[in-house]
Amino acid sequence: MPILHSKKIKPYLQSFLQYNEYILAKGCLSLLRSLSPERASNIGGYICRQIGTKLPVSKTANKNLQLVMPHLTTQERQKIIGGVWENLGRTVAEFPHLSHLKHNTPHGPGWEVVGGEYLTEQSKKTGPVLFVSGHIGNWEMLPLGVGKYGTPFSSFFRAASNPYVNDLILQLRYEAMGQKIPMFAKGSKGARQALKHLLQGHRLGVLSDQKMNDGIEVQFFGKPAMTSSAVASLALKLKCPIIPGYVQRLGPARLRIVVEPPIDYSEFSENNLENIHHLTQVINDKLEGWIKQNPDQWLWLHKRWPKEYYK
Repeated sequence: MPILHSKKIKPYLQSFLQYNEYILAKGCLSLLRSLSPERASNIGGYICRQIGTKLPVSKTANKNLQLVMPHLTTQERQKIIGGVWENLGRTVAEFPHLSHLKHNTPHGPGWEVVGGEYLTEQSKKTGPVLFVSGHIGNWEMLPLGVGKYGTPFSSFFRAASNPYVNDLILQLRYEAMGQKIPMFAKGSKGARQALKHLLQGHRLGVLSDQKMNDGIEVQFFGKPAMTSSAVASLALKLKCPIIPGYVQRLGPARLRIVVEPPIDYSEFSENNLENIHHLTQVINDKLEGWIKQNPDQWLWLHKRWPKEYYK
């Protein structure tokens, strides 16, 4: 029997491994779904805190906190980092439960909205709208909660390298929203699709808190930070509202969506580089303010500032 060339075997092996990874992920999600939302959140938070705080990436979080919050003690920084990992674990574990969480429950698992009047007002209007937020609290709750107020929006997502797992995640998001809203993979193709979506009068949500090497330099926590200018550029180009908001974690699977009034950029509405810079700074300032309120609910795990700060 002839020996198969390794290049012919590799695609089959890769597909086999990816499918098994998918089965494992599906099994974990089924297990989490079998638990109550509160129990799933508690388990996810505990496991992630125990493991995450021991990983090398926690050193990046510590460096970030030293950089922009130098007044914190070592113990205070470690407490925040532990909270970051716990919030991340809870967010993952709550994912399969989001579609079943109740609105305005008096206590326990559920979600509420502060500033819902801005969403209700927007639901009566037509035309493109931009929602801007960050990876704060359980950010996966934003599309579901905002959609319940008649203002569903599409968003960008980072495609998983495993196509089976990627489809599983997308199906969970569609299930949570109760409808199949277009979602755009990060990258040039996704950006073009998102622009077309807005030009057709639809809504788009953007998480603008991560480093964007090909963005523009604005201040973030008093330090220069490369930041995506997409929201500012699109808003100035289309003259559309920008509605800021974020998710605050109140407890296990208990979440509050905070919606703020649309950003008033009428004083610098002309579409030029100076105004793009100014509006991007306004957005960063909002993100900074939200993070300062609950620093343990933001992802401090990535190198948000210039690389020379991490030497």
